Amino acid sequence: MDRLVDGFGRRFRYLRLSVTEVCNFRCTYCLPDGYRKTEPHAFLDLAEIGRLVDAFGASGVGKVRLTGGEPTVRRDLGKIIRRVAEAPGVSKVALTTNGWNLSRHIADWRAGGLTNLNVSIDSLDPDAFRRITGHDRLAAILDGLDGALALGVPSVKVNAVLLRDSGTDAFERFADFVRERPVAVRFIELMRTGDNAEFFARQHLGGQALTGWLEARGWTPVARGTDDGPATEYAHPDHAGRLGLIAPYAPGFCDGCNRLRVTARGKLRLCLFGEGGVDLRDLLGRDDPQALASRISGALVGKAAGHRLAEGFSGDTRQLAQVGG
Repeated sequence: MDRLVDGFGRRFRYLRLSVTEVCNFRCTYCLPDGYRKTEPHAFLDLAEIGRLVDAFGASGVGKVRLTGGEPTVRRDLGKIIRRVAEAPGVSKVALTTNGWNLSRHIADWRAGGLTNLNVSIDSLDPDAFRRITGHDRLAAILDGLDGALALGVPSVKVNAVLLRDSGTDAFERFADFVRERPVAVRFIELMRTGDNAEFFARQHLGGQALTGWLEARGWTPVARGTDDGPATEYAHPDHAGRLGLIAPYAPGFCDGCNRLRVTARGKLRLCLFGEGGVDLRDLLGRDDPQALASRISGALVGKAAGHRLAEGFSGDTRQLAQVGG
């Protein structure tokens, strides 16, 4: 049953749940100086996560994505995946990861119910990858991704931030990458946050650079599913995989929004680039699913029609690791 509907008629069937703010990468566009602890790590525990996903599942959410920070820094991630997979109504359990621990744990995660995997790989050039992330781990991450394909994970995707420095060379490399692999690579327009204004001014590249490149080479757009994220994906008859674009600065980007976010500390965020949020933590320590579901659905009254990124307003999001991207 779809119980999560906002004042604009948008139905929310997709939850992005952050399980930590900690990240072990130093990506130039997010945490160039690395993660710095500013307050105690009082993140949601397994029992709280269980109550949360049960409430969302009962309200019509069928897809839950675990994010961070970097979710794999949590030692109990395998247990979290299993608990989410057990939630009534949830049929898709997704994970977004930088791939650091992918090859070591993917078999366990898949056995626990993982159905959708997104791996952040901002460049297929080893030197560029190291410059962007601060780590020389590209080969190991690609091994883990291929391991996920071998295990039959139903949906494997790659996220790459669209940067001016990378240019069309990145498009060529990733097109070759998906020639034989049934993987969707989605380029994400660099988004301005509270901490990256100078970097954004230097590196932002509009999504039309990619769409023009794709259309000139015979790639065609594919229709989105009801619980898909915001990407427009393109297919080509000579490629097993797809290339796509997430373009938050495009007109109408928020019109089809179908996802809600909960932070690692239990706050419901109605928009990645909004302000404040609705605290759920007090209800997650006890079994009161009706009160929890009521607070979640009631909060949707305050969801705005869209973000204000085009105006240079990114809400109170300092960097994406804070909320879960």
